[in-house]
Amino acid sequence: MRINHFNYSIDPVMPDRRDYRIGCIGAGFIMRDCHLVAYREAGFNPQAITSLSLQESKAIATRHHIPKVYENWQELIRDPEIEIVDIAIPPDAQLGVIRELVKQNDHIKGVLCQKPLAMNYQEAKQIVGLCYRAGIKLGINSNMRYDQSIRALKSILNQGFLGEPVLATIEMRAIPHWQEFLKKYDRIGILNMGIHHIDTFRYLFGDPERITAVTRQYPRTKFNHIDGISQYTFQYANGFMATSLDDVWAWPGEGTEKDIYIKWRVEGMDGMAKGTIGWPEYPEPTPSTLEFTSKQFPGNWIRPVWDKVWFPDAFQGTMAQLLVAVENNSEPEIGGRDNLTTMGTIDACYQSIKEQKTIYLSNIINSL
Repeated sequence: MRINHFNYSIDPVMPDRRDYRIGCIGAGFIMRDCHLVAYREAGFNPQAITSLSLQESKAIATRHHIPKVYENWQELIRDPEIEIVDIAIPPDAQLGVIRELVKQNDHIKGVLCQKPLAMNYQEAKQIVGLCYRAGIKLGINSNMRYDQSIRALKSILNQGFLGEPVLATIEMRAIPHWQEFLKKYDRIGILNMGIHHIDTFRYLFGDPERITAVTRQYPRTKFNHIDGISQYTFQYANGFMATSLDDVWAWPGEGTEKDIYIKWRVEGMDGMAKGTIGWPEYPEPTPSTLEFTSKQFPGNWIRPVWDKVWFPDAFQGTMAQLLVAVENNSEPEIGGRDNLTTMGTIDACYQSIKEQKTIYLSNIINSL
């Protein structure tokens, strides 16, 4: 049964002003094929770009009609016409950029940082503090919050169609195209991929009380790392439980058939919802899906449909929420201070792995 007249709230709130002048730091896949594509579709205004490769920056500037190209990010942030800075660089480099960027608060009003915000909670806390003291709005690119199925699920939960939530699960059987920069880290799976699911659980259900995580190394990954295939479980004070299995050993390789997917499921006292994330089919535009059944609509599976996809359409939302905050002098919907708890939860996962025990989130947040 298809019922689309409910308000699924999948579209972001847009700022009244869309011509804020955006300076882009980074020219990799996520900037080239996601941010800039989404921004042009939304009517946003990228005005400058820089990256480690001047040649690459010029090519992307030509492709996306960006008028200014800078040799380095230091020059870009000093441009007095830039009002918003969009950072898409590795997490270990973001703190250094922010330390300099906050000195330009005479013209920079907001910054969108890539997730993970930093390598750990302590570094993330420094970034949040620097932006707060400078009066610069800090938004985080936690883009799964704007995946259409996750956005619609949040609306269904808010409208009470599922009743009191009992259990939520995310299962990822996919093979990410690991970035080269990850080879210098020992935290890779949970910090760089599981962060989507961790932040999504927080968006949907709030903060857990206790966290338990286990892991093993990726057999096909040659560089040293702590976390490969990972499973982590969040327990809440009211008994609710959320758990995710992130498996990138999903396909043994040539000579076998693929079975690649990301799916989620939420069970409540009055209903159940389940869905898929379309990302494993990228670049083929594949919308994420949702279907739910509820005691309020007996005998039916309700299946809304939409044409939009997670990559790149969700990136309209992550920039829009920052621009709205700048426009209204409010906290971004995905603000830095909120994201600190996501980073603390990730640290709790790694502590649980190291100590082989359940960790109370309050011990992480309150100790730093």
